[in-house]
Amino acid sequence: MAESKSITVAYGDGIGPEIMEAVLEILREAKAKLSIETIEVGEKQYKMGNTSGISSSAWESLRRTKVLLKAPITTPQGGGYKSLNVTMRKTLGLYANVRPCICYHPFVRTNHPKMDLVIVRENEEDLYAGIEYQLTPDAVHCIKLITRSGSERIIRYAFEYAVTNGRKKVTCMSKDNIMKMADGMFHKIFDKIADEYPHIDREHYIIDIGTARIASAPERFDVIVTENLYGDIISDVAAEVSGSVGLAGSSNIGANFAMFEAIHGSAPDIAGRDIANPSGLLSGAIMMLVHIGQPDVASLIQNAWLTTIESGIHTADIFNDASKKKVGTHEFAEAVIERMGETPRVLKTANYRARRSEERQAQTRTTTAVVSRRELIGVDVFVHYIGEVDKLATTLKEISGNGLLLQTISSKGLKLWPDYVPGMNITDQFNCRFKKNGAAIGLGDVAKLTARMAEKNIDFVKTENLYEYDGKAGYSLGQGE
Repeated sequence: MAESKSITVAYGDGIGPEIMEAVLEILREAKAKLSIETIEVGEKQYKMGNTSGISSSAWESLRRTKVLLKAPITTPQGGGYKSLNVTMRKTLGLYANVRPCICYHPFVRTNHPKMDLVIVRENEEDLYAGIEYQLTPDAVHCIKLITRSGSERIIRYAFEYAVTNGRKKVTCMSKDNIMKMADGMFHKIFDKIADEYPHIDREHYIIDIGTARIASAPERFDVIVTENLYGDIISDVAAEVSGSVGLAGSSNIGANFAMFEAIHGSAPDIAGRDIANPSGLLSGAIMMLVHIGQPDVASLIQNAWLTTIESGIHTADIFNDASKKKVGTHEFAEAVIERMGETPRVLKTANYRARRSEERQAQTRTTTAVVSRRELIGVDVFVHYIGEVDKLATTLKEISGNGLLLQTISSKGLKLWPDYVPGMNITDQFNCRFKKNGAAIGLGDVAKLTARMAEKNIDFVKTENLYEYDGKAGYSLGQGE
């Protein structure tokens, strides 16, 4: 018999409290072995002046239980308020967002009756790291951060998820035809890790055509693994075309913590009316049960829920001509409870398995990049400048020295100098690339260059050192090289 597991529960805002109560009632009746700690997060915390939406006592509970079942919350509009989901993902190291997108044809209307895919989205890196700078009045830089360790971890997690859940194929989506270094590394690591799982089919799609295929033929996919921004977008596309956004849950998994929730919002317009569908949060709770080692209870609840859907007992959001009875939140939960022990006749019967030890180990297993030689060979200096680019080039050539010579001036990845064409300077921020001329250079040479630029009142706003790794460029070559 499984030991009781402590979890933290947040009732959330809007419809959150009523759907959470319905889900907890189902969990109790299914004899889930849970010890529940309740915390308050969201709107009330924001109104108390807590800009993160969570109190210190709530953090203490999470650190004790390491598992959170969270109802939707409301984040106030306007500046100064942090997204609680983003805060939790980063603070708790929840690097994997897992979102199943399944169609329940013919009981829930959809154009894709065979759709049954899972999106595994990297949760901490990419543009969502939130590293941005306004360097000039005209130019803002947003840093896309992709790491080898983060890529290995999420990709290996996707393959382990496929093994544990009897999935046959893992698809990687990236944009490495354009971002050859960042997305290129993600794709290469996918290919390398895929070799460790020869019994799992693999494929790669450029993200634009991949997104189109999810919208037009989602049944061709099984497990999809991708970066943060792409995963956010395709998760919403997949949920939309499934025809059952209100039925979907998601998990956010880290090496030490996990959070489970519905994918929909707090819907304050229908709060307190006993009409909200608790299925999305229930789906999240089922994922939680598998995570904490109670797969039998998860299967029991999932099958009772599927049988309820097959019986035509539907909440208003999925009620249709083929439905038999429209019910509210509480009555739907009671219908699920009444069907405990039954299995669906048409929909796929759930038979969850315990997480494999290999899947748990995948959360921390990464390799170290081996580099024999790392050499500084130049620097990109971004300058704020208004005027003719050839005049800027003349000044920069005059201050070149200490082994660094001006090679190109570019803007938005387009080379403007040499071979300058008047009128091409269409912004106020330019990237001036200096490279070594013969002998080795060091950081001191870069510092001397920028010091000379300061003496000439050249407004440099950012620098990026250029390195070669074992003779290969560690920087993009899209500047006329």
